[in-house]
Amino acid sequence: MIVLENISKEFNSKNGKVKAVNNVNIHVKKGEIHGVIGYSGAGKSTLIRCVNLLERPTEGKVYINGVETTSLPLPKLREARNKIGMIFQGFNLLKTATVYDNIAIPLKLLGYNKAEVQNRAEKYLEIVGLSDKQKSYPNQLSGGQKQRVAIARALAQEPEILLSDEATSALDPETTDSILDLLLKINKDLGITILLITHEMNVIQKICDHVYVMENGHVVEQNNAIQLFTKPTHPTTKKFLSTISQRNLSPTLISQLHVTGAVTRLTFVGESTGQPLLAEVSQRFNVKPNILTANIIELKNGIVGNIVIHLIGEKDQVNAALQFLEESGVGVENLEGQS
Repeated sequence: MIVLENISKEFNSKNGKVKAVNNVNIHVKKGEIHGVIGYSGAGKSTLIRCVNLLERPTEGKVYINGVETTSLPLPKLREARNKIGMIFQGFNLLKTATVYDNIAIPLKLLGYNKAEVQNRAEKYLEIVGLSDKQKSYPNQLSGGQKQRVAIARALAQEPEILLSDEATSALDPETTDSILDLLLKINKDLGITILLITHEMNVIQKICDHVYVMENGHVVEQNNAIQLFTKPTHPTTKKFLSTISQRNLSPTLISQLHVTGAVTRLTFVGESTGQPLLAEVSQRFNVKPNILTANIIELKNGIVGNIVIHLIGEKDQVNAALQFLEESGVGVENLEGQS
C-alpha cells in the first residue's frame, strides 16, 4: 500500500545542508496501522510529508498502491493525492465556515455536485459523531470536536490512506483516547490504511500494528508492536517505553528496598500473562520472589506484562528458576547495574 524506498530529504541552512530524513525504508500493508515515533527533530514530520509529496524527497522513491508517485507528472500526482487524506495537530479548519462547510468546501473545489457534497458531509459527520454540530463554528467546539471535524473532512474525499501528523498531541488524555478509538473504528469499518507520527508512546500502544522509531533522521528500530514492547534493542526505544512502564530501578530505589543481588525483569506475552508462573516457581524451587514493580500493557493485538523481581535464594536455585521461566515462554532480563 505505502512503500518508502531509501527516502532522504535535505534542507539548506546557514550552516550548510541538513539531512532531516536519512535513507528510510517503510512498508505499510493495506488495512494496517503503522506508527512512527520520535522526539522533536527526529525527522518524522518531514518523513510523513514525503508520503504525499508535500515534501519531495531529495533521494529515494515513494510507491502508493504499486505506483511510483515520485515519478508522476503533476496532474497525475494530484489525482493520486485524492486517495490520501491527512489530519494535522492544528486542525486547519476555516474559522469563518460552519462545520458542514468545512467539509463541503473542499468537495466543491474538487468538482462534486451539490447532492454528493451533502451526502458525503452528512455521512462522515455521522461517523465521527458530530451530526448535531453541522451549523456550529470552530470556535464553538472543543479541541476533540475540532479534530473530529478535521477527520471527517479527510474522510469525505474517501481516501484509501490516512496520514496523521501528531493529531492527538494538542489534546488531553481522555480526548486523545476517544480520537484513537475513532481511528481504530475508521481502520476497521472503512478499511483505511493509517500511517501516523507521534511522540507519545500511549498512541503507539493503543492502535499500531507496526512501529518505527526515529532518531536524527534515521529509523533506529522497527518491529511489530508486540515485539517492540517486549524486546526493545535501541536506547531510544527503551526510553520511550519507560514513559508508560518503569523499566529500570535506580540504585537509590534498590537501596531503599534493601535489595541485594540480581534484579530481573520478566516479560509475559499472550497466554503466559494469565499463568501463575511465579507461584509455581516458589513451589518448584527453593526461592522466594520479591516483586518490586509490575504492570500490564494492553496493545492493539495483545497483552504484555512486566514484572521486576528480586529472587531470594541460593544462586543455583535462582538460575534454575529463571531457566524454568524462560522455558515457559517468559522473557528474562537481568537489570543488575542498570539505572
